[in-house]
Amino acid sequence: MAAAPELGLPGSGRAPAVEEQRARWERKRCRVARELLETEQRYLEQLELVATFVTILKAKETLKPAVVEALFGPLESIRSASRTLVLHLERGHLGLGLDSFSHQLVLYSHYAENFAEAKKILQKQVRENRSFARFKKLQETRPEFRGCRLEDLLPLPLQRLSQFRHLLEGLVENTFPESPDFEQLTGSLKSVSKVFHQVQKISHFHQNSCQMSRVQKLLKGQKIQLLSPGRWYLQEGWLMVVPPKGEEVQRRMFFLFSDILLVTKPCHPLHPWNSHKFACQAVYPLSQCTVRKVFGHTQSHGGLLSLSFPHKKLLLLSCDQEDFNKWHQKLVTAIRQLEINPATSC
Repeated sequence: MAAAPELGLPGSGRAPAVEEQRARWERKRCRVARELLETEQRYLEQLELVATFVTILKAKETLKPAVVEALFGPLESIRSASRTLVLHLERGHLGLGLDSFSHQLVLYSHYAENFAEAKKILQKQVRENRSFARFKKLQETRPEFRGCRLEDLLPLPLQRLSQFRHLLEGLVENTFPESPDFEQLTGSLKSVSKVFHQVQKISHFHQNSCQMSRVQKLLKGQKIQLLSPGRWYLQEGWLMVVPPKGEEVQRRMFFLFSDILLVTKPCHPLHPWNSHKFACQAVYPLSQCTVRKVFGHTQSHGGLLSLSFPHKKLLLLSCDQEDFNKWHQKLVTAIRQLEINPATSC
């Protein structure tokens, strides 16, 4: 007599499925943990290169101690923190290693704050200090450098922080919530993410300062001072100004910031020292601006923007559709941001 078929009870096969999921997570977790160790080891090797560079530099007294400190900042402390982390990871003490590392994260914020100035100092020393330039070039020819320059090694801590955060995310995603170290991993990820965002903010601030300084140098004379608290560089480019009474269109260079729009025209190309600069013709506050598309709503060849101010109206033409859309979007976003937060208006 044939055996009766088994009934498919609710939840049958559920336990094996959960175990399979656990096993998959554990395999991925092990891969990420191994990658965390291996990449930290390589990172530490590169930090050791810079440390050796600094040790020889100090011994030769090629640079003054204050210059060395300004150039490398807390890099030695960052190397020490990385060495401690590697020792813990090599012994399989993931939680202990991450907990120790979390207490050293402030070093990365300090390094980011110092980084822009360190780059300027390095460029100046290479340009003006022949002894340092020769020493640097000689050290970079060592086989351990593998063709890298000091300029390539200095940004490593900031790059590593981003990579470290990504790997921690992988660990958390592949750790079962009931695991004893899940809470500790989540806390470490939160700490690293917080510092990562701080570093990003510092980096954006420095990039903005560089852009503002660059544009300031492009302007003839000192008619306007661009550096102002809360002001951000957004965009620049050529646009055609369409006069209201049928006169000839004028090609002008525009600089858009978070609170103002600069209209400039190029200086005479034969001018002995201003040939590469721009003369500021007008400064328009975006807090008093409304913008609309006159045409260019569809995918055509550019468009015409209308910018209205209390005592002036500008018609700006672009023959490039992508460029036209970008200007419209940037202007609308900047004006809306000023409406939301008027305190940012300078």
